[in-house]
Amino acid sequence: MAIHLADDVFRAPGVGLFDFPPLWESAPFWLTKPVVLAVAGALVVCALAWAAFARPTLVPGRIQNAGELVYLFVRDQVARPFLGKDADRWMPLLLSLFCLILLWNFIGVVPGLQFPVNSHIAFPIVFAFVAYATKIYLGIRHQGLVGYFRNLMFPPGLPKPLALLLYAPLELLYTFVTAPFTHAVRLFANMFAGHLLLAFFSAAGFWLLYEHPSLAGAPVGVLSVAVAVAMTAFEIFIQFLQAFLFTLLTAMYIGASLHPEH
Repeated sequence: MAIHLADDVFRAPGVGLFDFPPLWESAPFWLTKPVVLAVAGALVVCALAWAAFARPTLVPGRIQNAGELVYLFVRDQVARPFLGKDADRWMPLLLSLFCLILLWNFIGVVPGLQFPVNSHIAFPIVFAFVAYATKIYLGIRHQGLVGYFRNLMFPPGLPKPLALLLYAPLELLYTFVTAPFTHAVRLFANMFAGHLLLAFFSAAGFWLLYEHPSLAGAPVGVLSVAVAVAMTAFEIFIQFLQAFLFTLLTAMYIGASLHPEH
């Protein structure tokens, strides 16, 4: 994609934004900026959790108070609606998922870092694998191997021939392929697209106002910068929403395995 202005050419950022070489020439191929950001983000989550909950007090300080607000949000808005009495048992997993995904998303708008870790598909795939492995394990553990697949493939009230020929294959495909794929891609695609759009408008504004300023291009450059600022605010909302939705769906899947009757 290119935008022609006078005799110059503005080349919009593309998928090359997501290709990172190793940090130095002899470094392992996997040691890239996204990996470093992912590890650093995980360490920050651990440090904040330790600071908030390691030595709780009756009169909480700022970090403990913030940690408790996040905990209550995940418990009341994510865990309890789907897990009921089992909510507290699964809070460590759900709270960890929410906080880590949220922080990895927020890195995309941190000056100097500005790369959402979850815009690399490998990271959402790991999250989705954890969620679905947990779901299937719990389903088999609580319902038995035969009972789990019977409840999955042959719901009550559906004629067996119809279930065997149509419903069962589709449900197996959904459970083991489509659902985990869309669970990962939903998070990845939103972070990928948001980062690309922010990069485009930021680069356009910089190019028009700084690298190749002109009277004709200045209004477009100012508009590009304004859109980049507005989209940054919107992107922060999307980053929070995607962390919430991913954790919410994980709680829903766990609840369905624990309580198939619902």
